[in-house]
Amino acid sequence: MLRRTKIVATLGPATDDLEVLTDMIRAGLDVVRLNASHGTVEDRRRRLAAARQAAHRADRCVGVLLDLGGPKIRIDCFREGRVELAEGQAFTLDTALEPTAGTIDRVGVAYKELPRDVAAGDTLLLADGQIVLDVRSVGKTAIETRVRVGGTLSDRKGLNRQGGGISAPAISDRDREDIRFVAEEGVDYMAVSFARDAADMEQARSLVRAAGGDARLVAKVERHEAVDNLAGIIDASDVVMVARGDLGVEMGYAELTGLQKTIIHETRTRNRVVITATQMMESMIQNPVPTRAEVSDVANAVMDGTDAVMLSAETATGRYPVKAVEAMAEVIEGAEKYQLTHPRARHRAVEGVFKGSEEAIAMAVMYTANHMTVRAIVALTESGATPLWMSRIRSDIPIYAFTRFEATRRRVTLFRGVYPVIFDVTSSRSTDELYRSLFKRLLELKLVDLHDLVILTKGEASGVQGGTNSMQILKVVLD
Repeated sequence: MLRRTKIVATLGPATDDLEVLTDMIRAGLDVVRLNASHGTVEDRRRRLAAARQAAHRADRCVGVLLDLGGPKIRIDCFREGRVELAEGQAFTLDTALEPTAGTIDRVGVAYKELPRDVAAGDTLLLADGQIVLDVRSVGKTAIETRVRVGGTLSDRKGLNRQGGGISAPAISDRDREDIRFVAEEGVDYMAVSFARDAADMEQARSLVRAAGGDARLVAKVERHEAVDNLAGIIDASDVVMVARGDLGVEMGYAELTGLQKTIIHETRTRNRVVITATQMMESMIQNPVPTRAEVSDVANAVMDGTDAVMLSAETATGRYPVKAVEAMAEVIEGAEKYQLTHPRARHRAVEGVFKGSEEAIAMAVMYTANHMTVRAIVALTESGATPLWMSRIRSDIPIYAFTRFEATRRRVTLFRGVYPVIFDVTSSRSTDELYRSLFKRLLELKLVDLHDLVILTKGEASGVQGGTNSMQILKVVLD
């Protein structure tokens, strides 16, 4: 059984060795993530080139996701690099303070509009919620607080307002440079950090299209406002990421599991792709095996229907990047063995009307496949739309996206249960020749055996985008 849930892994110093990156791809990495919050554009260009070289060496198709830095609100730096805050002490956040002049009493803030976004009585959280501050008063540049939960606070840690409400725009000036990079390099997916609503996603799409890029948009749900506007954000995006770090801080950790399940369900119901991310195997930054709790976390996301699970620091800066990918793949395969993830009897309820012929054909294909002994589903596709529709309906039958376009092959690497295959549909001059070419390709890749049944989807006009309008049940023969 092929692993259906995909693996996204972040590149960083730990993956800069080409052999390490190649081994990660061989271990099961499907999509590489470039995190624009760290390093320079040139760092990202170098790592992107290495990822493509490693994919070629491993003879695998690998997608690329660039994650924009966005308006991450951070404190500035301390004179000594860090301070120890005690419970009950006064502490000031001062947007007018020099960036490196922080002390035990106060620290600067990179986001100068912060005093306009908070008020007395608010709760501020630093360092992923490890430090908790109660706001006592707000001046023109200074926010006076009392430490409720203390601890070690170091340079450039993130800052959140509990309950959301920070007004910083989703697209920063620095992001615009990375958007140009996305367009220039033909990056497959672009993630928008701290998106608040559909308008943020529409702005990002307009910017990347204006720059000449065709990247699909990933909405990172990590703000309180994003949860309130979830339906609109999903509809305005191609992919949704459950970004559990900042989401847990803003919403409270007790809400996180329920939110994750809701976001996965709503995203798949609206025929979009979903990634579950953040601290999935955090202990593997230092250790060669995951904890049992991490195994359960990954397995539950898989059983909930996520398209992909993501590794962050585990591969970017961790000691065991290859082992982290291997462990993730093993956990996914273990979770997918159980009947809970094999809903031959669990079909998606159809509500309303189909949006087009691709959705109608996809539903017919998956219903048929789940009620017959079919070895594979073959989708002749230009854009990847039909395989995406089919992948929204759970099944253990592999969907092979046969396409001549490299960009489409990379794009479908993120779709659950979909696998890219190089195939030029325009090279066949007749229907019989097309079938022979398809069967030959399936057999040489050892995806089927002679006399297996496969379902084929295609359009009447071969090679035309958006033209899928038929399905056929075929027996694999070479006569």
